[in-house]
Amino acid sequence: MRVVFLGTPDFAVATLDAIYLSKHEVVGIVTAPDKPAGRGLKIQCSEVKKYAVEKNIPLLQPEKLKNQEFIEQIKQWQADIFVVVAFRMLPYEVYNIPPKGTFNVHASLLPQYRGAAPIHWTIMNGETKTGITTFFLNNEIDCGDIILQKEIDILPDETTGELYDRLKKLGAEMAVETLSFIEKGNIIPLPQIQRNSDLIKLAPKIHKEDTIINWNLPAKEIINKIRGLAPYPGAVTLLKKNDGNLVSVKIFEATITPEKSNEISGKIDTDNKSFFYISSKDFKISILNLQFEGKIRINVNDFLHGCNINNYTIFIK
Repeated sequence: MRVVFLGTPDFAVATLDAIYLSKHEVVGIVTAPDKPAGRGLKIQCSEVKKYAVEKNIPLLQPEKLKNQEFIEQIKQWQADIFVVVAFRMLPYEVYNIPPKGTFNVHASLLPQYRGAAPIHWTIMNGETKTGITTFFLNNEIDCGDIILQKEIDILPDETTGELYDRLKKLGAEMAVETLSFIEKGNIIPLPQIQRNSDLIKLAPKIHKEDTIINWNLPAKEIINKIRGLAPYPGAVTLLKKNDGNLVSVKIFEATITPEKSNEISGKIDTDNKSFFYISSKDFKISILNLQFEGKIRINVNDFLHGCNINNYTIFIK
């Protein structure tokens, strides 16, 4: 089939590459416009655009998806089907163009974890299973009829970065499998189960306030947050220096110790050489890998050799 691919980040490239290497033909790619990023605000292009340029595949980067010129251009590619991975919500005028429809590859077991950050929220919420869902687009975000769905286990200490890599590969495999099912015409899309809204867990974009660690919570919930935000954007705690200044610290790796927290939550316990514990609601948490504001990411031993943590306390609002 003739395929138009729509996507932006690295996660989408794996699926794009799998389709490119399959028997199907990628006749065009749609991705986000180039934009300034980083400290120098240099113009950066998406990972999907880099792939398109490398493979010399026709490319569109519309600012507005309802722009009539863009719609006419994408129609000229005469695709049988559109495939979407990690892109903006498509309007009806776009996803209704191809005769065989438009499907999305989503990194969760829909209807759970609809939204922009399903991998992060799945781990942050302590789930033990997740997966990939392919579904036809409709006018609601991540609510279309399901084509295929595959479940995998989340490993006990797995981070978002590690799960991301596994789901990226699975998503690519399922996209090609979904194309084959649609080409043969032997699919019966299933409407998503409309569960009680109170039971649906959403996966919205991660905001700054979502990254702050609440040390009043049980240790397990805190560890899940650290895992779910590693390696990006990182779980954050604020340290208050003796002079009153606040310093932001990202924690990327930590474990629960057997030691009960007999002090107040957020209490620091350290020998300034080999261990750095912080008390939660129930157990002390051992910090293993972290990054002080403005510094590089390092392990706890190197950190303690260069910083007297006794000069700080955990700042809890």
